[in-house]
Amino acid sequence: MNGEGEPFIKQFGSHRIKLKTNTEDKFKSVSLSKKAWKRLLKNKPAVIGIIIICLSTITAAFCHFIAPDGTPNADEQILQLETHPPGFTITILKVEKNLKIKEQNILSILFNGTKSDYTPVPITAWEYDGANVIVDEYLGPDRPTAKKSYPLADIVYAISNTDPNIQPEGNAVSFNDIDELKVESDLEDLKKRFEKKHLEKRTFLFGSDKFGRDILSRLLVGTRVSLSVGIIAVIISLVIGIVVGSLAGYFAKDPPKISLGKLSLNIPVDSSIIWLINVFWSIPTLLLAMGLTIIFKEKNFILIYVAVGLTMWVEMARIVRGQFLGIREKEFVEASRSLGFSHFRTIFRHILPNLWGPIIVIVAANFATAILIEAGLSFIGLGVQPPKPSWGTMLNEYYGFIGTSKSYLAIYPGLAIMILVLAFNLIGNGLRDALDIKTSMK
Repeated sequence: MNGEGEPFIKQFGSHRIKLKTNTEDKFKSVSLSKKAWKRLLKNKPAVIGIIIICLSTITAAFCHFIAPDGTPNADEQILQLETHPPGFTITILKVEKNLKIKEQNILSILFNGTKSDYTPVPITAWEYDGANVIVDEYLGPDRPTAKKSYPLADIVYAISNTDPNIQPEGNAVSFNDIDELKVESDLEDLKKRFEKKHLEKRTFLFGSDKFGRDILSRLLVGTRVSLSVGIIAVIISLVIGIVVGSLAGYFAKDPPKISLGKLSLNIPVDSSIIWLINVFWSIPTLLLAMGLTIIFKEKNFILIYVAVGLTMWVEMARIVRGQFLGIREKEFVEASRSLGFSHFRTIFRHILPNLWGPIIVIVAANFATAILIEAGLSFIGLGVQPPKPSWGTMLNEYYGFIGTSKSYLAIYPGLAIMILVLAFNLIGNGLRDALDIKTSMK
């Protein structure tokens, strides 16, 4: 380079040649976040964990659209289909309920599922008999079918509960609808609507439970429960852990003073918080969550979040305190104090941003812990209450089937818990390696 920062140009006879230099490339900076992201993407187990978490998040958000059973809590019960094996297929006759069903908007369906407007009836065969349909109703694998007759109008429309007055009239059928109004419909139109909308070939990919509910649907909706508990519990533990840990670490060697007239007292912030941490640390996490759940008395879903979150702040506080003890002695912290900045600004504007690496790693580990705690509470009946699906509740209901031909009832929720916890642990290990400044780029 010449004095003005231009590349060297050398004269060779009548030719002028610009000499290439890699000085700019040599000193081109790459942000630490980009380096960490590159390291993380090179970690194949961590990438697998990220993919699993992303798929689980999408499933949790849109479970009622993805699940074969889109009803609230995936709780459509067909008792004739109890504990049928995976891959079982049967025809479902959808008989319209004689009720006024309010229309749901997209948000209501997203959060709560679609309220069913029909009664499901499993059948093996059907045939027309004038304005009626005769079906062979399925009653179980070892039981004979039962013949039943349903008026086409009753299957296709919501009719009057008090006086349906179904009257076939040649190629038409008249009846009183749910609003007690007389309706006349063409018989061929009724048959077309019946065959198009009221017969469904349904396959239970993961089998059915003891109430004839689709296991796959309940597993998918259970993903929302596990991830939502993890998110809220981690946020609670994050807020408490950061506040408590930062106060303990920041005031460890320079406790705040309070003046009472001529008397000046030091407030033992660090020792008090350490004592509180040790008390919580001595209580088993699951036992503490059980105690908090019992204290709340009502087995409310929101209270499960709080109970789990209040058991996980201890480790976060210890990590944050340890990091504060080292960083508070740095020059930039001394400069902040010299400039007269408040303790709040020094803690949250200057020290805390340097701790996000270790905090993110702990957050990933706490996610896995929260999922296990929620599953444990549900397993012993203190967590999510039926009919809301939870992997822990499903394990509690079906662990007795282990060792039988129906052991899949307990294996599926167990595998779901294992895979999701493993994914968060893989991400945690990957983040630990990626954010470690001693890790070298390959």
